[in-house]
Amino acid sequence: MSAPTARLLIVDDNKVNRLLMSRNVEMLGHRPAVAENGRVALEMLRRDSFDLLLLDIEMPEMDGFQVLEQLKADPSLRDLPVIVTSSLEGMDSVVRCIELGAEDYLPKPVNAVLLKARIGASLEKKRLRDIQREIVRRFATTEVALDLERSGFALGGKRVHATVLFSDIRGFTSMCESQPPEETIEVLNTYYALMFDAIGSTGGVVNQIIGDGLMVLFGAPLPLADGPSAAVSAAIEMHALIAQYNLERAAAQKAPLKIGVGIATGDVVAGYTGTQQRATYTCIGDTVNLAARLETYTKEAGRGILIDGATQRALGAGTPTEALGGVQLKGKAAAVEVFAVPV
Repeated sequence: MSAPTARLLIVDDNKVNRLLMSRNVEMLGHRPAVAENGRVALEMLRRDSFDLLLLDIEMPEMDGFQVLEQLKADPSLRDLPVIVTSSLEGMDSVVRCIELGAEDYLPKPVNAVLLKARIGASLEKKRLRDIQREIVRRFATTEVALDLERSGFALGGKRVHATVLFSDIRGFTSMCESQPPEETIEVLNTYYALMFDAIGSTGGVVNQIIGDGLMVLFGAPLPLADGPSAAVSAAIEMHALIAQYNLERAAAQKAPLKIGVGIATGDVVAGYTGTQQRATYTCIGDTVNLAARLETYTKEAGRGILIDGATQRALGAGTPTEALGGVQLKGKAAAVEVFAVPV
């Protein structure tokens, strides 16, 4: 006998119905769990993971309609497929269940052949939805994926207060010219893994990867309590991880990597740009441009991390910084107050 393929929760106040349905589910190769009413079912759903819900309607404490309403209102549960099994007669009950998000409605006594077909179809829909969600999360950040699930997709943006970080590898072009492309890809993948670890641990969202360059957001698409401190902490950790990686490179007689990081804080417009067929989540505004200019200026200043005045003022006294004075950055009409963070 093949291994069980899915975990199903059976919700019915009748003990005999629960036993019979559990037996049918087991014979189909799935793993059943049972709940005697809607309240218990919701507790189980929020505590454990299930692939499908078989739901009765007429139950004490919380009926099936109330369960469907709770599922629909919960972002973590609203995509769980539900097959209603009920003895209620009338098209109104069927319509109400479907409107509340049920996949299907089977009258009692449930036909075993029909049950098998409905369970198979519902699990296949869930499998395809899970694949789609995984693809979105792979090619977008978790935060962007959550934003899409909660708000849906729409071109346009909104003004938010955020901290923007840019970084890149110093001398990357020369490195590419001096080694095979396969080795460059290996270096980049290691670099990305290290940088993503530092950024993710502080709440940052990698918005763009351009060659060896990264654009990172702190405070968009989801709010972040202290974006400036999180961004500076990420930058410091990025440098620490590169230093550790350089020990391995030195042992292999490879040249060390050096990175530069620019950070700026202020209002940005964040949202989806592109077309209905192809779009990306991004931020635009003077804060974004300033962070990019600061990253470029790290080469001239000979510093690993440069931040603007807004970021420095938000850090407080706990993080040491060095004032570099007003700097005329490329593309800026007025001098910019620049600070270096020691690494």
